[in-house]
Amino acid sequence: MNVLFLTIGLFDTIYQCGVYPDLIRCFARNGHNVYTVSSREIRQKLPTELLDERIAKTLKVRIGNITKTGIVQRGISTILIERQYIKAIEEHFKDVKFDLVLYSTPPITLEGVVSYIKERDHSKTYLLLKDIFPQNAVDLRILSKKGIKGLLYKYFRRKESALYAVSDRIGCMSQANVDYVLKHNPEINPLKVEVCPNCIEVQDLCLSPDERIAMRKKYNLPIDRKIFVYGGNLGKPQDIPFIIECLRAETRNEEVFFFIVGDGTELRKLESFVEIEKPQNVRLVKKLPKNDYERMIAACDVGLLFLDHRFMIPNFPSRLLSYMQAGIPVLACTDKNTDVGEVIVDGKFGWWCESNSTYGFEKAVREAMSANLTNMGACAYRCLRDYYAVNSAYAIIEKHLHEATSPVKPYILEKSHTGY
Repeated sequence: MNVLFLTIGLFDTIYQCGVYPDLIRCFARNGHNVYTVSSREIRQKLPTELLDERIAKTLKVRIGNITKTGIVQRGISTILIERQYIKAIEEHFKDVKFDLVLYSTPPITLEGVVSYIKERDHSKTYLLLKDIFPQNAVDLRILSKKGIKGLLYKYFRRKESALYAVSDRIGCMSQANVDYVLKHNPEINPLKVEVCPNCIEVQDLCLSPDERIAMRKKYNLPIDRKIFVYGGNLGKPQDIPFIIECLRAETRNEEVFFFIVGDGTELRKLESFVEIEKPQNVRLVKKLPKNDYERMIAACDVGLLFLDHRFMIPNFPSRLLSYMQAGIPVLACTDKNTDVGEVIVDGKFGWWCESNSTYGFEKAVREAMSANLTNMGACAYRCLRDYYAVNSAYAIIEKHLHEATSPVKPYILEKSHTGY
């Protein structure tokens, strides 16, 4: 069958590791003809281009800048994506009839592209819901439900409802996500919403003791301390001021070291903290080579997750899987609405505290210092293998290809469904 995967993700090739490339390769290995559409931001200075990656046809579409830019430019670029994607698909995939369209959020503005393909090819449609927008922007005070920003909110909220309506199935990252979507979108048929978690192609990235020491020496990290590592985006969702409070609270702890690897719109706040206060147990690095990054995670002792405590939507960060694959336990500082902390604690591979309490963070650090990190890391890897291997996500999605018809009739958007 012909499978089309739509994303604004900026992955370079389907052969790299990640939630989406791993899933694409899994479909290809199981005999499907795979086509992907992803983006190239204008700052890359590259044209729209169709690439043949042997197991898949990859269409890179030139779009405006949507990352590391201001809200106005990001908003305009996001709105224009629909038109740009449809034009590129018409030009390069006009003779391909797609049986299944897979697509992820963000952005919700892919709805027009999905509707176009669904109407043209009578395709089945499957939404991988990774982000609940625009509510997440409201949570962080980026958007508002009133005033000028309220007009943007209402526009995006209608696009969100339309995206849910055109989707035959909605795969959520966790049960908390399922519950949230159904509670705030009562028009959705519950039968078409299910858990389809973030999954990856599982590899054993655990290092030997000698390899761990070598990696620490390479990056001038202490050999005799417990290293807590954070790898990923450093933006508003992570609440950088809270991270700084946590690091400041542990400044005098000579038994721990914090290694932060990442980039994002809020990076400068962390850089200023390190430059001005010069904490002796913190190192901040903007970027590492991909291969070194994975090995460096495995050379550390505990992975860190941070989510702003104001979030009402239940985020489930995919970077959790990197820690689990490296065989290290996880300390999650999040809002109360996500169930990622529950997964970690119930799986016996880490700790959770609410992300507005430095006391809770300090307490979790103390517990980690006295825990059997090796055993907890083994639990993390086992949980990854049992529940978050890419074959699990493939099986959940693929079974719907054999359904005779879509599970629900197309939903006609009504004005009463535009608000939470």
